[in-house]
Amino acid sequence: MASLIVENAGVSYAGPSGPVQALDRVSLELRSGEIVVALGPSGCGKSTLLGLMAGFQTPSQGRVLANGRPVRGPGADRGVVFQDDALMPWLNAEDNVAFGLRLRGVSREQRRSEARRMLSWVGLEAFAGHALSQMSGGMRQRLGLARALAADPDFLLLDEPLGALDALTREKMQSLILSLWQRSGKGIFLITHSIEEALFLGTELLVLTPRPGRIALRQKLGFAQRYAAGESARSIKADPAFIAMREHLLDWIFRAEEADHAAA
Repeated sequence: MASLIVENAGVSYAGPSGPVQALDRVSLELRSGEIVVALGPSGCGKSTLLGLMAGFQTPSQGRVLANGRPVRGPGADRGVVFQDDALMPWLNAEDNVAFGLRLRGVSREQRRSEARRMLSWVGLEAFAGHALSQMSGGMRQRLGLARALAADPDFLLLDEPLGALDALTREKMQSLILSLWQRSGKGIFLITHSIEEALFLGTELLVLTPRPGRIALRQKLGFAQRYAAGESARSIKADPAFIAMREHLLDWIFRAEEADHAAA
């Protein structure tokens, strides 16, 4: 089973008025078939943590291991999707999905076949030849997911991929992410500001403190598994157990923030 492990990682950097500690002693483990969701206020280090896992940044302390090997930089075993879709506007949908395969020297026929397969997974098979300018924000995010999946990574790292979407599209995309998770068996790490989104998508929830980011709360969740078993998203989110957990978590975060402000 593939594993992506963060061990006692810290990140510090030089700021205008002295050293800044972005993350402090953060540890987590992501395995195939899991969705670990990180939740926390702006500036708590969520994106920094994802950057460590992706290999975009190097920890000042601790280490990151992908399948037992130290992470030294980006790798094909980790696919990343950003809030900004980072697609190439001069390429059509199919060519965007196939771009990574082209860089790896995969034949044109194989690239086309795999790109079409991934487009079908995200419901965009009819738009293979469309320009990005002809696609909505939600369609572009689906395209970003298809591109990441086409490279067949062990892990998907999702940096607030739904943050810029309207509420209805965001709900649909949440269900799509769970469907892709169920279909692919990938390990997924996702960061979000939305408590409801975190509860619905995660098999494990991590709540980070304001800077320096530390894991203040870990919570195993079961709502994503219920969706995978066939229960509807609306039924799950209307469940009193879901609502009670959302309110409990919201109250916990507010209390933690008040304590932090009082101590400042």
